[in-house]
Order: sequence, then C-alpha cells, then structure tokens
Amino acid sequence: MMPEFRMINVGEVTLRCAIEGSGPLAIMVHGFPESWYSWRHQIGPVAAAGFTACAIDVRGYGGSDKPHEVSAYGLKQIAQDLVGLRDALAPGEQVVLIGHDWGAPIVWNAAFTHPDVFRAVAGLSVPFAGAPLRPFTDVFREHFTSQGRFFYQEYFQEPGVAEAEAEADPRGWVRKMMYSISGDVPPGDYWNKPAGSTFLQGLPDVADPAGLPAWLSAADLDYYEAEFKQSGFRGPLNRYRNHEADYEWLKAWQGKQIEQPCLFIGGSRDPATTLFGAVEDPVAMMRMFAPRVEGHVLEGCGHWTQQERPDAVNALLVDWLSRL
Repeated sequence: MMPEFRMINVGEVTLRCAIEGSGPLAIMVHGFPESWYSWRHQIGPVAAAGFTACAIDVRGYGGSDKPHEVSAYGLKQIAQDLVGLRDALAPGEQVVLIGHDWGAPIVWNAAFTHPDVFRAVAGLSVPFAGAPLRPFTDVFREHFTSQGRFFYQEYFQEPGVAEAEAEADPRGWVRKMMYSISGDVPPGDYWNKPAGSTFLQGLPDVADPAGLPAWLSAADLDYYEAEFKQSGFRGPLNRYRNHEADYEWLKAWQGKQIEQPCLFIGGSRDPATTLFGAVEDPVAMMRMFAPRVEGHVLEGCGHWTQQERPDAVNALLVDWLSRL
C-alpha cells in the first residue's frame, strides 16, 4: 500500500509528505542521501500502531522546496519546518519525532529546542551528544584535515565539488555510498585515504543488480536515482555547510538535556553510532544528555538501520511508541 502524498506549506518552504494512518502524529525525517522512501518499511507498521505516520522529504530533497542559499539549510531552519508541519497537521498537539542519519540530529535538536511541541523523539544511527561546544568543522579539521587525512564532510564543504561527482552518476554514487557503510561490506579501512581524494575513491562496490544486498534492490536504486536526477545534490549537501551556524544557534542550550522520552537504535558496524570511534558505548554517553533514553545497538547492522533491519527496527519502534 502506498501512502498518500501531500504538499504541505510549513512556513518558509513546502514539504512533500508521505502520510498513512490516523491518530497521534509521528513525523519521520530521513538522512543523506535519501528521501521519505527510506521509511518505506516503517510507515505502515507505525500507522497500524495507531499513529498518523508522516515521512517527509527534507527541504532540498525530492518533491520538497529547494532553496539555493547555503544558509537555508541550518538546523534552526529545518527544525522550524517540523514545527510548521506540526502546526499544519496537528495544531496545538505535542507530537513524536523519528529520524535517521542527518534526520537524527535534526529530530534530537528539534525536540531539544522545542520541548513544548515534541513530546518524544527517536533517533537512528546517530546518538545525541548535547549542544556542541565548538563547530564540528573545528573537530574534523583537527583530527583529519590537519593530519592530511580525508574526511567526507571536509570534501563536502566547497559548493559544487561533491555535487559534480554525485550528479555525474547519481545511481552509482548512492549505491557505492550505501554499500560502503552497510553491514554487508567486507571489513576494510576504505575511508583511510589522503586529503584531496574524491568521495568515491577507494570505496567498494557491487554489481548492479546481481550483487546488491538483500535490503537494497534495483527498484530501490531506481527510485533514489530518479529523485536525485530531478533534485540534484546541492540542497542535501548544504546541510553539511552549516556547522558554524548550527553551533551559534545551539550555544544557548549548552549544559541542558532532552527531558522527553527518547529511543536510540544504532548498528554495531555503523561508524556514526560510535561517532566515528570517539564513543565506546553510545547509549551510556546519551544518558548524560537525554536521561530518559532507551537504547539498542543491533549486532552486525551497518548505517542504514531501518532499511537493513526493518523487522527489528519496527518491533523496537512500535513497542516504544505503544508505551508513550
């Protein structure tokens, strides 16, 4: 069953939303390089659990508006999109947020800064580490760029560079990125390469369609390819160009915690779950910043949590939602 697609004005932009079910609103926010489609296995079960499941295309993606300016993609603006979506679909109600990859920091920080709007929040892949104490650009330049090492977010900083590589072959770019940080890729130090490398340089690949992992079909790649051919990659990549703006916005919340109920689901083979090796136990770390967190790390799962392990994610998510 396909969800209903609606174009919803949320204030600054109009978002394309895939909606199914009735009841309390649960907004699903995807990561990079994805779309509402990354929640295709969750929309039905969340709706069946008694919720209005609403999976969005984040601004810059798919059918949603795509402002040109880099500054339009700060966490502050995207969090406000979620507030505007609540106002449009469930005015005056407190609603639930669910996010993956970039969607996880988006929903963590939306709930963090708008506790009157969002009553509970679930994040997949990326744990919440509190308001930043310095821009993330400072962190990766200290540990990677200054050491002559490649870091993908540094590569994404200069507008046009990563866009040219990705837009030359959107299908191949998405396939290689997804496979390279999935639970299916053989162990290897694929990201240990010198600064100045391209994003795809040295990444493993699989035959398309014969070698694709079970969770990523040729039809899935068809969908992502069509979406990025029409949307381009500038909006999605602009999210990475706002670390300084995000830091300036979130400074006011330093030392504060998310007080709402939280759910975290990560993968043992996902580099983002350990914040690129900086955190041994992401759930214990999160408890310092979100004391009401319930956490789960799925053994052998890579970065694409809800796509790689839909049954496990759905069971954990629906159980948590049922207890709110």
